[in-house]
Amino acid sequence: PRAAQYACTLLGYTLQKNGASAELVAVIKQLEAHFSLSRKLFRLGNSVDALESAKRAIHLSDVVLRFCITVSHLNRAMYFACDNILWLGKTGLSREMDQEKWSQRSFRYYLFSLIMNLSRDLYELKLLMEAETGGKRSSSRLAAENGVVSRGSPSHQQMVVLQLRFLIHVLRSNPPLLLDLAKNTCDLFIPLDKLGLFKTNPGFVGLCGLTSSILSILSIVHPWLKLKP
Repeated sequence: PRAAQYACTLLGYTLQKNGASAELVAVIKQLEAHFSLSRKLFRLGNSVDALESAKRAIHLSDVVLRFCITVSHLNRAMYFACDNILWLGKTGLSREMDQEKWSQRSFRYYLFSLIMNLSRDLYELKLLMEAETGGKRSSSRLAAENGVVSRGSPSHQQMVVLQLRFLIHVLRSNPPLLLDLAKNTCDLFIPLDKLGLFKTNPGFVGLCGLTSSILSILSIVHPWLKLKP
């Protein structure tokens, strides 16, 4: 349902920008709202799963991973709790609820969770880069080995090129981290837009949501692509 919801968001925006009939756009938006409500129904009880995941993360030996993953799961638990309350309002079971207030709370928790996820990804990337270099080789030696410079000290521009090549190499060698980093980066724009911190447009939000959904599906179809603690 998530991929379908954001596909409808992107399609509705594209049709509207290209002058499609108001009736067709209204149908697409109604379909989007249906998928959104269905997702909220399916997520009932997910707060408990997130809390259980947080309890398991507490026992991780690496203090940085323990902090990032635990805080991420706790924020996800609060996000799902707010989402469940929103579902009550959208289904009419709680008519006096301020849906806008709870929606903003939900997206704030979602944003905090994603920030922790990205922090974890960057930390994992740092560890992998240190392991790749062995923590011993100098930048100039790396530059020579990668053919960035042939003699003399590398310039600042050459060092930037070297670091980018090295970064790409490490990410390509670790598909689970690359996929998780790409997915979390795409997802980040959704709460940023909804909270008004980085306004884009429904088409961009739909594209980001659809892309991250496809990446999530890939990690389900191919479990080895899922990033492990």
